[in-house]
Amino acid sequence: MSRPGAKHAKAEAMRVVRAMVEGAPPTAGSLLATAEPVLGEERAGRCAELVRRGALTRRAERLAAVAALTAGTREIGAGWWARPGPGGTPDEVLRGGDAADPAALETLAARIAEDVAEARWGPPAGQVDLNSWRAADRVPPPPGAEPGDRLVAAFDTGGRVDAVVVRRDDGSPGTELDFDSLRYSGPAEASWAWETALGLGPHRLPGEVPDPYAEAVDPEAAAILRSWALRHGATPAEVGEGWSTVGDVIAAVGAVDWMWRSGEWFGWWRAASALVEQDAKHLAARLEEILS
Repeated sequence: MSRPGAKHAKAEAMRVVRAMVEGAPPTAGSLLATAEPVLGEERAGRCAELVRRGALTRRAERLAAVAALTAGTREIGAGWWARPGPGGTPDEVLRGGDAADPAALETLAARIAEDVAEARWGPPAGQVDLNSWRAADRVPPPPGAEPGDRLVAAFDTGGRVDAVVVRRDDGSPGTELDFDSLRYSGPAEASWAWETALGLGPHRLPGEVPDPYAEAVDPEAAAILRSWALRHGATPAEVGEGWSTVGDVIAAVGAVDWMWRSGEWFGWWRAASALVEQDAKHLAARLEEILS
């Protein structure tokens, strides 16, 4: 299933990823090896442990968070890990005890993406929602602003856009968003690149034994979900020959690119996730939903 610009975006994302791992094959292992000298052995090991403990359907997002933390630490330095913030310093959030939620990685990735953006472009003068592409007066000009002044607005985690001060016909000051100025901080770009280039997986970690992707899945449920995908527009190449393992399902889910399809695919994704996570109760409920 092709989309305009998707091929270019993936190529650009892969360029960013390859630059990050300095030409090594782009894998979870090369990312963690790149992270270790930047984050330090203890932090990198903790990141790897949180990735390992999380759900396989979220592993790509957690690895993307490691990429963000690596890129951000490179840019603003290891002192960031001792900077106070919500929930404590980043080191305190990362350590978090044995019960720490693996989602802490994503929380820290968002935090460093914002901190790098602020260090690079200053505190934002406002927040804009780019689901609306209206340019006029999305950010109020401050007192004393002159035409041509540029204000920085936040629009996403680590994302910034300029609002240019203008003079309205009645003489009052206003602003116009300059959409050509859209940019992201390095950590936000690294996170996007990892997920875009490498997708859902499988993403095996170094020394991960037993291999969680080799675990068998319920064959009847797997056949139902694979057949459903084919009936609803996925190609045989996308869904693969058959689903016998968790890795087969993960690869197929990534290949069909369900988020760009019709809304009914969300139910399919929920069922596939339950299949991967071996959650029999939710799997039965999700299958009933999509087959009803």
